[in-house]
Amino acid sequence: MTLKKSRKSVKGAAGKSPKAKAKVLEKTSSICPGCLKEGKIKTIDAQVIEEDGKIWITKKCGKHGSFKSIVFSDAGLYHRWMKYKVDGDGISNIEIKSWLSLKEKLYDRHLSQSLLTNIMLTNRCNLRCSYCFMNAGAAGYVYEPTLEELKKLMLQVRNEKPVPSKAIQLTGGEPTIREDLLDIIRMAKDLGFTHVQLNTNGIKLSESVEFCRQIKEAGVNTLYLSFDGMTKETNPWIDQLKQAIKNLREVGFRSVILVPVAMTRNLKELPKIIKYAAENIDVIRGVNFQPIAFAGRPQTLKDKSRLEQRTDYAVMMDEIEKGLDGQISRYDFYPVPFVYPFSKLVETIKGQKQIEFTANPMCGGATYVFVKDGRMIPITRFVNVEGLMDLVKEASQITGPFKKLRIGWLLLRNLSKYIDSSKAPEGLNMKSLLFNAAIKGTYDKLRDFHMSSLYIGTMWFQDPWNLNIDRLKRCVIHYTTFEGVVPFCAYNGIGIGDEIRKRHSISIKEWEKRTGKTMKDDLWKNGPISDITTA
Repeated sequence: MTLKKSRKSVKGAAGKSPKAKAKVLEKTSSICPGCLKEGKIKTIDAQVIEEDGKIWITKKCGKHGSFKSIVFSDAGLYHRWMKYKVDGDGISNIEIKSWLSLKEKLYDRHLSQSLLTNIMLTNRCNLRCSYCFMNAGAAGYVYEPTLEELKKLMLQVRNEKPVPSKAIQLTGGEPTIREDLLDIIRMAKDLGFTHVQLNTNGIKLSESVEFCRQIKEAGVNTLYLSFDGMTKETNPWIDQLKQAIKNLREVGFRSVILVPVAMTRNLKELPKIIKYAAENIDVIRGVNFQPIAFAGRPQTLKDKSRLEQRTDYAVMMDEIEKGLDGQISRYDFYPVPFVYPFSKLVETIKGQKQIEFTANPMCGGATYVFVKDGRMIPITRFVNVEGLMDLVKEASQITGPFKKLRIGWLLLRNLSKYIDSSKAPEGLNMKSLLFNAAIKGTYDKLRDFHMSSLYIGTMWFQDPWNLNIDRLKRCVIHYTTFEGVVPFCAYNGIGIGDEIRKRHSISIKEWEKRTGKTMKDDLWKNGPISDITTA
């Protein structure tokens, strides 16, 4: 059967490479971490190499010497992901910036759209995590745009062409600390964002069922919930987070994404987080792991500490495989641009440009799993996803008269070839889900698929040591700022965001004078305010 053949070929393609001498895979550019520590951003030549079955990025600065950082510790898996690399059209009317005080641009043209826009509501926070460089207490200033300023920042990306930004993430600091948060959520909806995410530590959600109801009614589609472990050693606020899930269940909120930062100290707990998500699939829609990135304070980070904490996709996936007894494998994950043909298909059917999933494959990957009797069944176990995507690509190239009818007929005739219904969860009509999502291409139809499964994803942001500028210019997660639209890994990874916030902030003393409050008033009163395990 087609499906069985595909599974065998995938395993063969992703086997680990034998040990060999270093092989240059890509010539690119990066920045010097040493120069950044001195307050300068200096571009230098870099190479992506394969050595001893692993992928590294290497670079050399004339002043600070050579640097070598892991990219992917499974070369076979790296090659399997990288074959899906694709360039997008980018944005035609707004320049994506990754420079401010730089003497030269990091690159000439950005190649991807704003798949998700981040907007920072405040740098104030009710916690003081030891690893956080962004909160006002650590930064020494308050960054908090007014409602009118936030509207202008939202319009900046809503006016992007050829496709306006449709998804926005309200982030911080801790956005729930703003008293006008509900007005901000409603404003985002009124301006045309079809998807509003709220990125939160969950403390306020745990304390108030009514607040959970209010954000749902205001229009939040998804909650991004910081969730680093299942024990107090890795996640000091685990009790509050579990209570937040209960409160959200009570008000009928059904779209929470757990967001763990994966590092050496919590690797063993990653499978447990997935199990917890599966047990609460009525509320939790997914887990998005983020291997640790070292950004914000390069001046104080010691090499020993960086190397001890560093992890990567393959290390993380290995722990998931072992901890879940193979229920989820590294071979079940596909990179973001894998679904690019789906965007092109919807574009062909509708006759208008669609959001393109053109991130560099190294920006992240995902799979979908279906939960049955406590067991997790990845979609790749009963759907030949590679063959299916080839079919979607073929359908997207149909033009001329009655194209929608012809596309529909092609899919109806062939979808069953790529679905093994005998292995699918009982009651799941995968053919119908895929057909409706492809032909109707509406948010609601895609939502039907997401609500039937558990999303397991990973996204590794870049930092000064592993920054690949060729990857940066394909970034699809952007910040809308007073200085323009900035890629995520430039905003956070090399300090551009810090510079922007400083330019558009006021001192803590001035903020306290204007508001009549003190910074201490923000702090959570009912528990630990710092992550002492990493202090």
